[in-house]
Amino acid sequence: MNTLHVLILALVQGFGELLPVSSSAHVIMTEKLLGLNPSAPEMTMLLVMLHTGTMFAVIAYFWRSWGRTYFASPEAFRRNGLNVVVATGATGVVGLALLHLIKALVAKNRPDFEIEELFGNTKIIAAGLATAGLLILYSSRSAKAKGGEVTGLSALLIGAVQGLCLPFRGLSRSGATISAGLSLGVGRRFAEQFSFALAVVLTPVVVAKEAYRLFKTPAAASAIHTGDAWTLVLPSLLGMSLSFAAGLVALRWLSDWLETDRWYLFGFYCLAASLLVLVLG
Repeated sequence: MNTLHVLILALVQGFGELLPVSSSAHVIMTEKLLGLNPSAPEMTMLLVMLHTGTMFAVIAYFWRSWGRTYFASPEAFRRNGLNVVVATGATGVVGLALLHLIKALVAKNRPDFEIEELFGNTKIIAAGLATAGLLILYSSRSAKAKGGEVTGLSALLIGAVQGLCLPFRGLSRSGATISAGLSLGVGRRFAEQFSFALAVVLTPVVVAKEAYRLFKTPAAASAIHTGDAWTLVLPSLLGMSLSFAAGLVALRWLSDWLETDRWYLFGFYCLAASLLVLVLG
């Protein structure tokens, strides 16, 4: 992996993670086209840092708007914080239930099965992209600039939808959760803010899981033991910086299209990308 590879993957991750088009699908297909090994320690470290960069982009972008809503008063903080907790709990329940179901049906309860084994399946990626596209197109008909705020019930349902996204590459988390909010009558800005508040809670868990998988690999342990860990860290720091910058641009793009009735265009993009994945796969 060279500097050009880091640049390409950082831009793909930065835009794909925060636009409703599934970063995982785009990163996986980009790795295939570049001939990279996604299981290599340097690739795993890079993806961990790219996720971190986009998480910081979300915090930087939404900090002021969250301050005017989520942190406006102690009562607002309690109400919105409870909604985030409810949604995250629903995500965990649905995600774990799906994981056990997939393990039973696909892997016949094989003890060493990991969900990552399915991540490179282009048919699953294409199906996920198509599903995200249809959800976006459906929700664009319900989108209201001045819709209601997130309630306890809508938080529960949005969190459950987020849980459905976890095992399936291609099913965009932001696309599905924002679409769920819009379909439930949540206002565009409220749906966007809530979706990315959930992302800030979920991303550290994903990063920690990937970091744990990385440091269990013999190659990573050898790099740490020999003092060559910087060969993993330095390219990843560059990638994190680039994904942060790309993430800020992506969020501005997303907000603009969401607020100017162009949300549906992301749906058409996902459908087109689904067909392309099938062709390239």
